[in-house]
Amino acid sequence: MTTAYTSTAVAADDSGDVYKKAYWRLLPLILICYLVAYLDRVNVGFAKLQMLDALKFDDAIYGFGSGIFFIGYLIFEVPSNMILRKVGARVWIARIMITWGLISACMLLVKTPMQFYVARFLLGVAEAGFAPGIMYLLTLWFPAQRRGRAMAIYVMGAPLAFIIGGPVSGWILSAFHGVAPLAAWQWLFLVEAIPAVILGFVVYFYLVDDFRNARWLNATEKEQIAADLRADNATKVDHGSVREFLGNTKLWVFVLIYFCLIMGLYAVGFWMPSLIKRSGIADPLWIGLYSAIPNIVAAAALYLSSRSADLTGKRRLHFALFMCIAAVGLCASMLIDGGPLITIICLSLAASGVYSCIGLFWALPTSMFVGTSVAAALAFINSFGNIAGFVSPYLVGWLNVSLGRTDVGMYIIGIFLVCGALITMALPKTLDK
Repeated sequence: MTTAYTSTAVAADDSGDVYKKAYWRLLPLILICYLVAYLDRVNVGFAKLQMLDALKFDDAIYGFGSGIFFIGYLIFEVPSNMILRKVGARVWIARIMITWGLISACMLLVKTPMQFYVARFLLGVAEAGFAPGIMYLLTLWFPAQRRGRAMAIYVMGAPLAFIIGGPVSGWILSAFHGVAPLAAWQWLFLVEAIPAVILGFVVYFYLVDDFRNARWLNATEKEQIAADLRADNATKVDHGSVREFLGNTKLWVFVLIYFCLIMGLYAVGFWMPSLIKRSGIADPLWIGLYSAIPNIVAAAALYLSSRSADLTGKRRLHFALFMCIAAVGLCASMLIDGGPLITIICLSLAASGVYSCIGLFWALPTSMFVGTSVAAALAFINSFGNIAGFVSPYLVGWLNVSLGRTDVGMYIIGIFLVCGALITMALPKTLDK
């Protein structure tokens, strides 16, 4: 059964003031949470600079361990988001952050490949539900025409994790070298896990997961948001059964597109420090500082691309264009051996493309589903699409070891990005609205 939603109110002309208030009350905390989440997810890329030699791991072990995070993520993503919808975002996101912070800290205990795999798997289990949970929360606060910018600000946490986390990670690896009783890479996991635990308690006491309970909104403002959401949901789909939900062809198309995007996202995220080192930079501190540059460029591109897509309504075209930009940047970083400067320029293109597409992508499925279906769709797309989070680092690592070349894997990732762009342009134009 498909449920139709109708509106009984019209948005007021001054509704922008309501959403500006909501932006400032919600998005700074959400942005910081995503920044910390992403940092805990990819700091293994910086730990790799020392951890592999210390533990006698190769690129294949690293790639498999980095990617197995997403198997745990896949298994528990949809159940986690369904629990979040029942107990509320505030309680469940707080639980997620505290749990993943504790498990991330336990990475310092890793000594064998199997321990590495288990720790990364459990980290994926702990974090499952966070990203789609936040996106579901945004659908409860912002109608489609306001949500694109909110999504962009939220997703900006990913490049900011490198802008801030890159130099910090590099500094920890340098400053904590030889500091007993841990190796520098162990200090890295411990120090960078602490913010997640602290933020978990902040979320529990501060986040408001329903605008009806927000004390900083008056009755008129609450009714305005309710009216806008009713109007926004009028043409969306809420599926009445699991079979009907899974039988929706567009759902699987979104999964495929997101898979292609995630192949590129984690090629950039997990391998950027290694690519910068390959260009001739040896000092971990300088690798961290250089890694901030592509992400500064990406943060600006992310905001501008989402704003442009909101204003023009051409979401599919923006997404496809930035997927191609990412493919060009990633492949060029391997084709052109021009030292650190050229590598940073290429990585800036790659990072700008993939991070912009993360913000642009989620405006598409949230324009089609509503109610239980949107919560399930966000979790379903995110979990199955994130299988690429396992495939991408493992594929690149395996090819590096088996072929003795570091470029082939990146070229294959570039092909996935272009395919994702082509599939997106085949979607109905109605999703641009």
